Amino acid sequence: MKTTGLLGGMSWESTQTYYRMLNQGVAEQLGGFHSAKIVLYSVDFAEIETLQRQGDWEAMADILANAACSLAAAGADFLVIGTNTMHKVAAEVEAASGLPLLHIAEATADILAQQGIDRVGLLGTQFTMEQPFYRQRLEARGIEVIVPEPEQREVIHRVIYQELCRGTINPASKEAYLDVVATLSARGAQGVILGCTEIGLLINQSDTPVALFDTTEIHAQRAVAWALGDGVAF
Repeated sequence: MKTTGLLGGMSWESTQTYYRMLNQGVAEQLGGFHSAKIVLYSVDFAEIETLQRQGDWEAMADILANAACSLAAAGADFLVIGTNTMHKVAAEVEAASGLPLLHIAEATADILAQQGIDRVGLLGTQFTMEQPFYRQRLEARGIEVIVPEPEQREVIHRVIYQELCRGTINPASKEAYLDVVATLSARGAQGVILGCTEIGLLINQSDTPVALFDTTEIHAQRAVAWALGDGVAF
C-alpha cells in the first residue's frame, strides 16, 4: 500500500470526511483490520481564507507547496489536496513536492465520462464556479459546464464560508441549494457536481432526483485506488 499525503484543513470539516472515506475504502478493499496509510498536513484555514479574499494565489501556492514538501519528507507517495478551490495552485504544489498529485477535477471528469455525462452543473466557491482553472479541465474532456446565476453563486459561496466551513447545517440553506440544483437541471444539466468538499455535508443524493457528483467521495475513492496500486505508475 502506498502512503497518501493529504493536504487538509480547508476546511477541517471536510478533511475529517476524507480521513474517514480513505480508511473505509481501504478496509472495504482489503478487509480485516486494514486501514489507509496517511500522512496529513492540516493548514490553518484562516490564513488561506484571508489570502483568498485578497486574491494572493502566489502566497497560497507557497504555503501549500511547503506543506506538500513536508508530506514528501514524511513519506507520502502521492498528494491529495482536500479542497476543490485550492486546485487552482495544484501545478505549483505538484512541482515543488516532486510527488504525483491526484487532481480532483480530473477524477470527477473520469466519472462523468464513464456515465456519458456531457453537460453538467457546477456548485462550489465563487472561485471555482467563476474562474477557469476548474471548468477548463472538464471542458477539455468535452464536458459543457453550467454555473448558477450570479445571485445564486453568491448564496452558494456565502453558505460554504459562513456555515459549512464552521460546521453549521442550516435547513433553509439546504433548500436554497436544492433549488439551485433543480434550476441547473431545468437548464439542461444531466447532473450537478458538488464542487466544494463541504457541500456533501449539506445535501446528498437522497435529497434530489437530479444526479449529484460529490467530489469528496470521488476524490477519496480514486485516492484509495492509487494507494492500492490501481491507475497510477509510481
